[in-house]
Amino acid sequence: MTTHLPSYEGVLDAARQIDGVAVRTPLIESPALNAVVGGRVLMKAENLQRAGAFKFRGAYNRISRLSAEEKARGVVAFSSGNHAQGVAAAAALVGTPAIIVMPSDSPQVKIEGVIGFGGEVRLYDRWTESREAIGAAIAAERGCVLVPPFDDPFIIEGQGTTALEMLDQADAPMDQLLCGASGGGLMAGINLVMAERSPQTRVLVVEPEAYDDTARSLAAGERVGHPAGPPSICDALMSPMPGVLTWPINRRLAGAVTVSDAEVAEAVRFAFRHLKLVVEPGGAVSLAALLTGKVSGAGLTTGLILSGGNVDPGLYAEIIEGRFGA
Repeated sequence: MTTHLPSYEGVLDAARQIDGVAVRTPLIESPALNAVVGGRVLMKAENLQRAGAFKFRGAYNRISRLSAEEKARGVVAFSSGNHAQGVAAAAALVGTPAIIVMPSDSPQVKIEGVIGFGGEVRLYDRWTESREAIGAAIAAERGCVLVPPFDDPFIIEGQGTTALEMLDQADAPMDQLLCGASGGGLMAGINLVMAERSPQTRVLVVEPEAYDDTARSLAAGERVGHPAGPPSICDALMSPMPGVLTWPINRRLAGAVTVSDAEVAEAVRFAFRHLKLVVEPGGAVSLAALLTGKVSGAGLTTGLILSGGNVDPGLYAEIIEGRFGA
């Protein structure tokens, strides 16, 4: 497959590639949330995407471009869950086998999701084993095509279609746009689009407190990681460092904020009670940043991404019943 740098033109091409396959998710506005924030909030509901997260966009954009010979060999990916399900779903659609390397502490609902799409799961210990090394070994042994979670131009461009749709759906310019980040694939795709189509919009990243590698990288002016920290309920946002391809794009970010697990849990509860949406913790960090006032939305039009809805049922019950952290 031809290697290229991610671009806005590539995002436009990705939009054509996934058209009619990926869900054009709604842009939702809630009077209750607007009242709390003191401004307009436009939420892109990627929790309603195929496989329950935005990850399907990039996975399908990548996998649907495989040659017949590559499809026969299959694909391998590593992920805590959402990329895993996106790859498994995309692979099933194009008729290629998928092996997914997942942390043993991944939410069971995400593991079951991969299996439900026909994927083969290989579990590993995220604290003592390298998912990259395991994925590379499987690719070498079986001849599979590696589909990385964020450091691939087709993945980044596929995720960028989220922002294209937001701009088409919004009835007013966005003053700011908030998005969570792990390796930064979605963030990079968004930045490619906003730099071209809406450069006046401030694009901000939101991360879990102990997994603030993008914030640290912005402060340092170079790609850096974060110290080892405790697990977060935001399992989808626990990457150790921004991607090699994503970081140069995401340097244009206007700022970064962090949120605690308790603040994220409150945002998940708010989404359930007031928005009537199931949003996983990693998908609710942007909402948490607004609800806590860490990013002010007063008098502004704010766009944010509800990036996924694949949450462990037991954890979800604890959160919405107010038992989390009690």
